[in-house]
Amino acid sequence: MSRKRRPARRQPAPVQRTDTQQAEELEALARKYPQDQEELLTEAAEFHGRAGQYERALALYQQVLDADCEEPQLVEAFRINTLWDAGRTDEARQAAAELRRRHPADAGPWEIIAEMFEVADHLHDAADWFTAGVTHLLGPAAPLSVDAVRDAADGNGIEMLVISRHRVRRRLGQPCDDLDQLAHALYDDRPARLRATSTLDDLHNPELREAVGNDPQALIASIEKLSQEVEARRTARSRPRMPCALFWNPDEFAQLLDTWPDLADHYGTEHHDHIHHIEQRLQRLSKEGEVHLGIAHGTVTDFESFTREENLSPQDGDARAHYAADLAARGQATPWPPSRNSPCWCGSTRKYKKCCGNPALT
Repeated sequence: MSRKRRPARRQPAPVQRTDTQQAEELEALARKYPQDQEELLTEAAEFHGRAGQYERALALYQQVLDADCEEPQLVEAFRINTLWDAGRTDEARQAAAELRRRHPADAGPWEIIAEMFEVADHLHDAADWFTAGVTHLLGPAAPLSVDAVRDAADGNGIEMLVISRHRVRRRLGQPCDDLDQLAHALYDDRPARLRATSTLDDLHNPELREAVGNDPQALIASIEKLSQEVEARRTARSRPRMPCALFWNPDEFAQLLDTWPDLADHYGTEHHDHIHHIEQRLQRLSKEGEVHLGIAHGTVTDFESFTREENLSPQDGDARAHYAADLAARGQATPWPPSRNSPCWCGSTRKYKKCCGNPALT
């Protein structure tokens, strides 16, 4: 006789935190884990910048730089971009020129400054920075081939510079050159799931904006598509590595077990047990010295799409681990633990210290 599963208990969705709240939580984590101060404060500064708190962001970037950080040129590029956003464009230009004279050996600084100019419609400056970055990192003697880029020390970064350069040159109406041909070859060599359109020219078509100019929603969609590769790269660079536990809210948990009943062998049949196991696992990892822990919020629809594109079985434990890592890379994960007086991560209305963070319950 088959075992009947009781319906999962419904709980409200997790409370969304503001950019300022997330920045302050990251600053608190930096005080708790000073060995990871560079990553945590850099991310906190980014959140302050998103909130328009530019002076707080600049102060954090300077604090990281003064602490003899591991990636000073990348942090300096973020600081320059914040100067620009704050309206201090002359200072930003001067600092960018000084950074360029130091010839960054990583693609990140080149990309960030070039994007800064591109967003401000200083397209010739943007193209110049993208070109300089590619030339410096790939080397003047390297063949302009997919293999040469893939074999380079920072192949992924060079690829983004080459493809971004193509985007800017298309907007400028400049003729296709050898580096643009390389951009096409690199884009065509990507797996299908990483290509937004069939061709790079379609993705970077400058006439698209004019064609959708009378349709605000279409314009928004086109801008998002054009910027997705840049945003993903910048986000990945500024986010610390985050080992995540995969969390399903009550509705998704019920749908997950309805879709794949065998997963009850892993998760059990009760949502409160699922929550308890996540908290226990994260606390164990924390005691073992793991930092930057997080909770990835999954959905069945997205999980199905991910496993189909990756050719994985949804019932395979590795598939769930890969999905959690992919959610973290896409920014769909929240740091753990929350502060003790914050709403609990599980979605209840109670404070963390009185819910999953209560030692008596773990």
